[in-house]
Amino acid sequence: MTTVVALDAVPRIRRGVKCTYDQIREAHVVLFPEGVLVLNETAASVVSLCDGVRSVGDIALALGDLYAGVQPEDVAELVARLVGRRVVDVDG
Repeated sequence: MTTVVALDAVPRIRRGVKCTYDQIREAHVVLFPEGVLVLNETAASVVSLCDGVRSVGDIALALGDLYAGVQPEDVAELVARLVGRRVVDVDG
């Protein structure tokens, strides 16, 4: 089943999930009960903005200030994958 996340959905990090920088891997990682997810810089930025306040659209706008070519649909797709991995929950 494919999760679809709307641009007005508000993502937040799930309880029990920890976001950190792994010195050994030299990468941002998400630690969750089912494992470890290594993030690239852009994905780490998305996860850091999943605060339960900003919508997916707001996150895309914020990232547009940092990275060229950010598309809201791409952010929504990444958030949907994070929902599928049980890293974030969404309201809305």
